[in-house]
Amino acid sequence: MSLGSKTTEHHQLVGNIDMFGPVPILNHAAGCNASPLSFSERNDFMAEFVAPFVQQISAGQNVLFTNEPVKCNNGSISWRDGSGIVTLRGNTSQCRALYKIIYGGNIAIPTGGTVGPISIAISVEGEPLVSSTATVTPAAVGDEFNVFAVAMVSVPRGCCVTVSVKNINTQTIEAQNSNLVIERVC
Repeated sequence: MSLGSKTTEHHQLVGNIDMFGPVPILNHAAGCNASPLSFSERNDFMAEFVAPFVQQISAGQNVLFTNEPVKCNNGSISWRDGSGIVTLRGNTSQCRALYKIIYGGNIAIPTGGTVGPISIAISVEGEPLVSSTATVTPAAVGDEFNVFAVAMVSVPRGCCVTVSVKNINTQTIEAQNSNLVIERVC
């Protein structure tokens, strides 16, 4: 087969697309006749929620997120503006959908608080996950610390699960520059 016929075959598969350099030659593995366009990267299974301003979070309450700079457009991850609760859906043909939850932000003891260890944790269905607890011990009121927490959350097919970032202390804490990233990994 000549290069000219491969170019014609390529244009039949993907349309008239101009590229820099020679036309790539794709070998079909194990008889697979998928179009080269089907190998594009997926980016619709991810969302980011932020809360850049200082907020006081009462004991047992959630960090409230004010903005969603990266939106999930397929309905797997949903959130209401100003809420601290995010819903994950098990939209999958497998037995479960697996999500990676990542939280990062600054926490501190507000004026009038008691100096001692403070913690936040990623919560699933309102229950804090011990394995995702981030704890710091400020030396004084107002001392900010950056915390980071990660959790893997499995959602059964056809079900929904809620996740949040919770103040698991007995006193109010401050959170600032909160960032929650949720990515469906399978």
